[in-house]
Amino acid sequence: MNRKDARILAMQYIFQLEAQKDLKTSALDAFLAEHETGAQRKYIETTVGNVALHLDEIDKALAAHSIGWSTSRMAKADLAVLRLACAEILYDETIPKSVSINEAVELAKIYGDEKSPAFVNAVLKNIG
Repeated sequence: MNRKDARILAMQYIFQLEAQKDLKTSALDAFLAEHETGAQRKYIETTVGNVALHLDEIDKALAAHSIGWSTSRMAKADLAVLRLACAEILYDETIPKSVSINEAVELAKIYGDEKSPAFVNAVLKNIG
């Protein structure tokens, strides 16, 4: 598995947690057992863990940089992508901010609507 596929799995898990209103990582092992993650497992565990651990700070940063949009009003797919990228930007010094933003925009193209990539880019460029 490459990092792009790992981001997709992490985003899907973050999306699932939001849908269930249970932002804990307790079921992550079971979720990952269904996928061959290889060397990317640590990235997924760390990133999802950072989202869960720092959710309030991440959501405050997203709300501060998405003028007029609280996280509760955001499309759930966009929110999952934004939380993933924000966790990378704020808590993972090994990933350049530009890479996190670019990958988030690419995920938004796949999982969001036609306006999602521009929205994700606009929010993330001012974080960090």
